[in-house]
Amino acid sequence: MNPRLDYLREKTYLLTTSPGVYQMKDETGHIIYIGKAKNLRNRVSSYFAKTPDHTPKVAAMVENVYDYDFIVTGSEYEALVLECSMIKEHSPKYNILLKDDKGYSYIRISPPPFSRITGELQKPESGEILGPYTSSFVARRTAEEASRVFMLPDCKKVFPRDIKKGRPCLNYHIKRCMGVCLGNISEEDYQKIIDEAKDYIKKGSQASVERMTAEMQQAAEELDFERAAQLRDRISAVSRAADAQNIIEDGLPDCDVIAIARNSGDACAAVIMYRNGRLADRAEYFLGAEEMPATMYEGFITQYYSGFREIPRNIVIAGEVPDEQGLQQYLREKSGRAVDVLIPQKGRYMRLCEIARGNAESYMSIKVGRTQKEIGALEDLAKLLCLEKTPLYIESYDISNLGSVDMVAGMIVFENGRPSKKHYKRFSMKENVTQNDVACMQEVLRRRFTHYLDENETDEGFRRMPDLILLDGGQTQLNGVRAVLDEMGIEVPLYGMVKDNNHRTRAITSSGGEISISQTMNAFMLVTRIQDEVHRYSITYQRSKHRKTSLVTGFTQIKGIGVKKSQALLEKFRTLERLKAAAPEEIAAVIKVSVETAMEVVEYVNSI
Repeated sequence: MNPRLDYLREKTYLLTTSPGVYQMKDETGHIIYIGKAKNLRNRVSSYFAKTPDHTPKVAAMVENVYDYDFIVTGSEYEALVLECSMIKEHSPKYNILLKDDKGYSYIRISPPPFSRITGELQKPESGEILGPYTSSFVARRTAEEASRVFMLPDCKKVFPRDIKKGRPCLNYHIKRCMGVCLGNISEEDYQKIIDEAKDYIKKGSQASVERMTAEMQQAAEELDFERAAQLRDRISAVSRAADAQNIIEDGLPDCDVIAIARNSGDACAAVIMYRNGRLADRAEYFLGAEEMPATMYEGFITQYYSGFREIPRNIVIAGEVPDEQGLQQYLREKSGRAVDVLIPQKGRYMRLCEIARGNAESYMSIKVGRTQKEIGALEDLAKLLCLEKTPLYIESYDISNLGSVDMVAGMIVFENGRPSKKHYKRFSMKENVTQNDVACMQEVLRRRFTHYLDENETDEGFRRMPDLILLDGGQTQLNGVRAVLDEMGIEVPLYGMVKDNNHRTRAITSSGGEISISQTMNAFMLVTRIQDEVHRYSITYQRSKHRKTSLVTGFTQIKGIGVKKSQALLEKFRTLERLKAAAPEEIAAVIKVSVETAMEVVEYVNSI
């Protein structure tokens, strides 16, 4: 714990409530974090609260804060602009920092005659250059697509030197090349096709189709049917390429679509760029340790566009930001024209957000060793339940009993979408001696968070606050446990898991009613796995406990053996199999009885 917390809290108590920028500093005076706030006192005091709920990144930053400075501004927007410029100047350790633009790729059209279109990793020194592209994959794929659509040669022959030298290659026979090597196309006609290909790359499929359609109709009117047929085939090829690449519907304004995926304390941002109604480029950035989603979106966007990047007409965000209007004003002033920040809930922009989110999740899955489905399931579950952050650490509870006998509960943990068995816990009821699932669930959660609130607790599983709690049960159990958590001052999202008549997961229940999850497949499969696993774990414990209870009852029927000696036997040998394998002398030594009595124990065990 930071020994300066008392001083920092006292200082913050006197802080202004005006908007501004704050600078967290370490013991050497270096700035380690810069942030902006609408209300400086409220924002800064949240870092030093006595019961904080920080992400690991923020917790690590707070541990290193020795002091802080602040600058009061006239508005939250002024604070946003100042924050962005100061982050660029100081590059604080705990802020989102994007590297300079390096590693651009380009598309090259080689000099005539018979130009070729290729994707290049470095900026070429000759020929016509298109770009830059942040993704080498996009540059290469675009060049290959244009060559395929317009049937340009991609062989190693040099034209016009190699025209009519040798037979045409396979690409000509499968209609992937126009056959320049046969000498049946002039330099002038070839250059026209290159111009069409450049137009296709620059303006997208829609503009290319419109222009070629007009040319085809003119050729038909002039009775140049060969030219019209060539254009018809070219239009068909462009349309097929557009379908294969999910070219967006007509009329889509230029936009960047931004989504952030989070998992295991890390975060990755994906930017998908659409120009002229067409996917033009994409880029992914690992942001380091995660923060609250809204903070990350705003921090990433301001840093991403703080340089000389093109700012399109629309910025589409797959999440919320603290100050949408202020961010929009910032982007408009950077670009010198109108820019709209869009946070869609449905429609085509929402579909674009799903594409961007899929890219971010794919890159994140590579980094953290989780599948895209696992990361997507957590994101979908957070969205479904309107959680402030992705539930990376989920606890689930289930009660299992046989009437009022051997009443137990199981607590399981899913961390980053997978079971974390080292954190599993088992509870035997101590306060409730009759069958009452609500009272049992209340007892279990009270005992679990009593451990959490105990400053001397050393168990890692008890010391951690879950991001989400799922109870195996409905509204009644949910209301009972919520009362216990409120009483203890525990704030954590709490939901119930409801089964249908066939004991399959049907919905999630909340204080506001049931939430259907069947339409969100990844989240549905995750909740089903959690519910099945907590049921398996709790009922396995109940059966084990019941078996031991039955053994204790059986042992006490043997003369000279009471409850304590029966329990000593179970503690020593643990399982029925090990008891069966034990010699009478060994049993006699453990519970201090005669060999004859021990032999009766052996006979009873073998009869089971």
